[in-house]
Amino acid sequence: MTSGIERIAFIGDYMPRKCGIATFTHDIRDAIAKQFPLSESFIVPVNDLPEGYEYPPEVRFEFLESDLDSYRRAAEYLNFSHVDVVCLQHEFGIYGGPSGSFILPLLRELSVPVVTTLHTILQKPSVDQRLVMRELTALSARLVVMSEKGRSMLREIYNVPDDKIDVIQHGIPDMPFVDPNFDKDQFGVEGKHVLLTFGLLSPNKGIEVVLKTLPKIVQEFPDLVYIILGATHPNLVRQHGEAYRLSLERMAQDLGVERHVSFYNRFVDLDELKTFLGVADIYITPYLHEAQITSGTLAYAVGCGKAVVSTPYWHAEELLAEERGILVPFGDSEALGNEVIGLLRDEQRRHAMRKRAYMYGRSTIWSHTAELYMESFRKARHTARTYPKRTKVRTLEEEPLELPRMQLGHLMEMSDSTGMLQHATYSFRNYREGYCTDDNARALILCVLLEELELDAPELQRLMKSYTAFLNYAFDPNLKRFRNFMGYDRQWLEDVGSTDSQARAFWCLGTCVGRSSHRDLQFWAAHLFEQALPNLLEATAPRSWAFTLLGIYEYFRRFSGDRFVAHARDILTQRLIDLYEKNSTEDWPWFEENVTYANARIPQVLILGGRWAENPRAYEIGLHTLRWLLSIQTSEDGHFRPIGSNGFYVKGEARAQFDQQPIEAHGTVSACLEAYRTTNDSFWYDKARMAFEWFLGRNDLGLSLYDSATGGCCDGLHVDRVNLNQGAESTLAFLIAQAEMLLLENDLKAFNKPREREIQPFEANPSTK
Repeated sequence: MTSGIERIAFIGDYMPRKCGIATFTHDIRDAIAKQFPLSESFIVPVNDLPEGYEYPPEVRFEFLESDLDSYRRAAEYLNFSHVDVVCLQHEFGIYGGPSGSFILPLLRELSVPVVTTLHTILQKPSVDQRLVMRELTALSARLVVMSEKGRSMLREIYNVPDDKIDVIQHGIPDMPFVDPNFDKDQFGVEGKHVLLTFGLLSPNKGIEVVLKTLPKIVQEFPDLVYIILGATHPNLVRQHGEAYRLSLERMAQDLGVERHVSFYNRFVDLDELKTFLGVADIYITPYLHEAQITSGTLAYAVGCGKAVVSTPYWHAEELLAEERGILVPFGDSEALGNEVIGLLRDEQRRHAMRKRAYMYGRSTIWSHTAELYMESFRKARHTARTYPKRTKVRTLEEEPLELPRMQLGHLMEMSDSTGMLQHATYSFRNYREGYCTDDNARALILCVLLEELELDAPELQRLMKSYTAFLNYAFDPNLKRFRNFMGYDRQWLEDVGSTDSQARAFWCLGTCVGRSSHRDLQFWAAHLFEQALPNLLEATAPRSWAFTLLGIYEYFRRFSGDRFVAHARDILTQRLIDLYEKNSTEDWPWFEENVTYANARIPQVLILGGRWAENPRAYEIGLHTLRWLLSIQTSEDGHFRPIGSNGFYVKGEARAQFDQQPIEAHGTVSACLEAYRTTNDSFWYDKARMAFEWFLGRNDLGLSLYDSATGGCCDGLHVDRVNLNQGAESTLAFLIAQAEMLLLENDLKAFNKPREREIQPFEANPSTK
């Protein structure tokens, strides 16, 4: 079939990224490709992960959600690709910048018409959201909405001309009208009544409303099963983990209906979804608020002929009209239960409703949807596009961000215009001990990680500048080394700091280069990085080598092709391997005759060597020694017990149990998270959590070192008490470990799935030599 449109580019997120819009983008592109085989189409997806996804061949170019420059590069690519039209999938949350504003520069640069599908239309937008919508609608040749309600909202709220809007309902697969009993044996629910809800799990979905009425329903239908299908929403997982899902499971148990409820915590593919839909007798969408303009899950349920009970959100009111479903008031468990029971009792009514829904859905199968989209593309192509005046891109001012799960009060209390003070007396600043480079380097690392977590608040910007200025002043450009200790009077107490302090500062420089989005910070750090590295190669201490390697691997996030730095990496890595070969035995697989401080950092950098340098011997030693280190630092009941600083652990002697230091827990968290990223083995994630929970009271004394009132962390665990002083080193150990845990959650490909490996790791050989 010919269309007059020869080439189409689709912008949105895309499979295998698992979200509703990614699925929609895939399905509409696939439908158009099948319906119009003479029209070429390809995808330009937005990535939420720097490493991207294993995309199929139709993906031609990628851009990164948080990288504004990559949006402009995508526009340039599209302009040179001779496309006739661009089809944009829009939802505020999938593009970077305030309210997704990063998409606007891309649209401004395009020289071809844009047809935008609006997956979200807000009745009460914020100032930023209204600004984005105003420009988005102006830059689009046509706007596609999926309901008449969407059309009226665009006209009335956003002043969009009616002749610019196309109403095209959400497409659905062409599914047969089947008896729900046909496939029930596949799930072990033959002979039972099945209720189903599917979609990303979050509190606004109203699952609690269904659970509350289940006791009433199962009293009459004791064979009933309620299936809740779908992964937890990734934003919810990032902020709160699986706390919401667990609360639902506890509710089901408290209500005594746990044997009637089944959770499927995953994002299913289309074939699997069809099977789940097929076995459902009643589909339920119990959303709590009316403000949902589109529901793909509801469209699928109606399209395959399900009896539906729903709350009256906007899309449901329209889709379930004319007795294609039943609407119940928001939050009304009693009404919902009555309607479900009524439908289960009245099989004739239920099947009549199913048939009406199925017949209505025939007009929304993907082949028909593709025809309507192509007509919209033709209109866009043949309508003269009026471009707005090209002016300087207007940047939306970010408001201070909340810091979820992070309490930074003590960090700020311990910092002033000079930098971060070294020690505290309880939670108060101890001016007598002054400052040190070690702690200001750690503080700057924390700020960069918070920036990566999008917690880049103005107050943190001020602190970041103070820490940077301190490190800049600490560096002696003649000696090309850092000084470490400074008195409160701002007088240096030494000419050159220890090699460990040099290496920790270098680690900080690498982090600024590799992770920060601030160009001036990158340039400053890269300049000092280059000067500091040669002297660090003269260090003789293995922990100094490890800290230096951490800096190198952070630097490689941006400049992995630097041959001089790669050579330095190889030298230091080989030194650690040689040290291991010299000192390790079968019962003592370690690098020295004693285990002292910052122990986990050495295995960590060797594991990194496996990922980044493809060094199999480094990799196997790193995993093996980290596993051994965990074995000697795990108590009988399974909590973390770091080597005590009061004597450490000498080979052949008893290990010191106390004093236990926060930097040991932090180092172990970091190393285990690196092992988890490399292997995808949940053992390492569990051990990272074990080490992190040491801060929170899962330790020998059962006492929390983290003070939630101040945001500080106590200085250590003694044999009989907690050291109540909340110094910089301890507080930063906790906060950085917490930030690293949060960053791992962001690295997971959402929905509880481990992120894919950047480099295929080598199989670890547990041998010591």
